[in-house]
Amino acid sequence: MRIAEIINSFDIGGGEVQLLELVRGLMKRHRLSVHALELRGPLLPGVQGLGLTPEGHPLGGSLASRRALRAVGELARAFRRDGVQVVHAHDFYSAFVAVPAARLAGAGVIVGRLDLGHLQSPAQRAVLAGLSHAADAVIVNCGAIFDLVIGDERVPPDRVSLVRNGIDLDAFDAARAARLALPLPDVRGRPVAVIVANMRHEVKRQEDFLEALAIARRERPDLAAFLVGEGDRVDGLMTLASRLGLDGHAFFLGRRPDVPAVLARATLGVLSSAQEGLSNAVIEGMAAGLPMVVTDAGGNAELVRHGERGLVVPVGAPAALAASMLQVLAEPARARAFGEAGRRFVEEALSVERMVAEHERLYRRVAAERPGLARSVARAGGGARQVATGGLGILRHRAVTRAQAGERSAGQAG
Repeated sequence: MRIAEIINSFDIGGGEVQLLELVRGLMKRHRLSVHALELRGPLLPGVQGLGLTPEGHPLGGSLASRRALRAVGELARAFRRDGVQVVHAHDFYSAFVAVPAARLAGAGVIVGRLDLGHLQSPAQRAVLAGLSHAADAVIVNCGAIFDLVIGDERVPPDRVSLVRNGIDLDAFDAARAARLALPLPDVRGRPVAVIVANMRHEVKRQEDFLEALAIARRERPDLAAFLVGEGDRVDGLMTLASRLGLDGHAFFLGRRPDVPAVLARATLGVLSSAQEGLSNAVIEGMAAGLPMVVTDAGGNAELVRHGERGLVVPVGAPAALAASMLQVLAEPARARAFGEAGRRFVEEALSVERMVAEHERLYRRVAAERPGLARSVARAGGGARQVATGGLGILRHRAVTRAQAGERSAGQAG
């Protein structure tokens, strides 16, 4: 089977990491092409190291531009050239051009939905809903997104597949046992809470974690914290930590190439996000055997399951977060049981082999059912511009319709 994977860029977010694992597994049995809107990011060398040469299709900074239309045409030509049967778009921006391009090329198309749309505007969320309806299938990675897509957006359930993220445990365990790539602060045997989350987006709510740490230290002054991640919010978070009296207790580690080894040196894992999909950070914490304390956001509770594989607290509640952290520290036997249960769950339900196999089954189904729209358009005398602009026009109509409906609902509620 010939498959095209398309993504925005090769960043270190959840979708990009999963793409690398997916490509590595699929290329053993299928012919793949990889496309990106921007050929940049720390995972790009990893894809190239697999012997693949990703193709770039820059949008020129705007979806409502001629450059975006050209990207649709470029992708359609590439899909036809490679004889692509299935296109998988992994994020909003790539889906915007991949859906009409796949239709033009006569390929089946799958839209990946890996978060709850918290980083998109209402108009973008409406367009993404339209793209999901226009696709042959939608992949979601947790129950919360499944409920959003079939409940709020009304995508038919038989076209939505829940495929959880996967982790290569052999590679993870080897990295966990390896030496640190960079030194860590000397905490002199103190218990350490670790949070791994980018510092670019407010939804990660490291502020709540820092406040919880300050509260917990009133009872456990020996508690320290490692904050792993980078972004333009670092300075503000460091200022907050200082104001909370956490100098010498909360350590900002930046982006680490050795996260599994860092996790191996922690006592518990925390994620304090206000919004999530299925967090790779939580999965890695569980794979490391850490008891996890997480907020009830997205798929967090689905992974951790309160009282079984860790503790789940409300979003935006630093006091509750602190109380759960203290509970884990006060009950080492229970904490150990949480960590062991989390590790078992990862082994049984979140293997990369399972993730690849479930994607592969869906790809085969879509390939068998692909609509062949390009052939129909060709017979009707339509060209690339007609297909692309027509497809995007439908999406714009859906976006406007949904936005207007939302405004009417808001007006009635007011």
